[in-house]
Amino acid sequence: MVAGGSGTGSAPDGPRGAARQSPKARSYENSQRSRQAAATRERIVATATDLVHELPNWDWRNLTVRAVARRAGVNESTVYRHFATERNLRDAVLRQLETEAGVELENLTLDNFGQTIAQTFTYLATFPIDSQPIEDPTFAALDERRRRALRAALTESAAGWTDEEREMTAAALDAYWSVGTFERMVTTWDLDPEKATSAATWVIGLIAAAVRDGRGPGKPAGA
Repeated sequence: MVAGGSGTGSAPDGPRGAARQSPKARSYENSQRSRQAAATRERIVATATDLVHELPNWDWRNLTVRAVARRAGVNESTVYRHFATERNLRDAVLRQLETEAGVELENLTLDNFGQTIAQTFTYLATFPIDSQPIEDPTFAALDERRRRALRAALTESAAGWTDEEREMTAAALDAYWSVGTFERMVTTWDLDPEKATSAATWVIGLIAAAVRDGRGPGKPAGA
């Protein structure tokens, strides 16, 4: 007697065949898992972005996988499942910040550069900025003397301007009279010191010409 012979009407593979999922069911489960994974990734990025909004002066040392995992309520392994390295996570956060700021570097032109700067600075104003006083008294004194000198120069050259307009112009000039600007031109842009000097003095000359022509920076947006 042969058990399970043909013609009995049972499934070809018995119980095993009954347990097998249909392609439609498998497709649904795969789709559901994909949605859940996407939602988890989105939550991780949103949590990391919220954390960045609390960090003063764009100091990202505390933006770690561990910190993000704790705040998001997931294991660190879950974060690494979506971002192979901490750098990958930070890159995703930076792209999210650019999206929030409305900045599209790929479409940057000289015509929209001013608008891009305005959008960037407006967005940066939403982050905490801690004052970082110069600790060395010698350099602190030098910084104060420089600012006094710039204010005096603007008072003489732009006597008809408001104090606010002169202060804004002095701040712009100071930005190109700083060690940080010089070092960035030399290290990041690979300019030799002579070319870095020429670039900075060129911009300063444009600002000085605008002052002589009476073309001030105007009032801040929204004033």
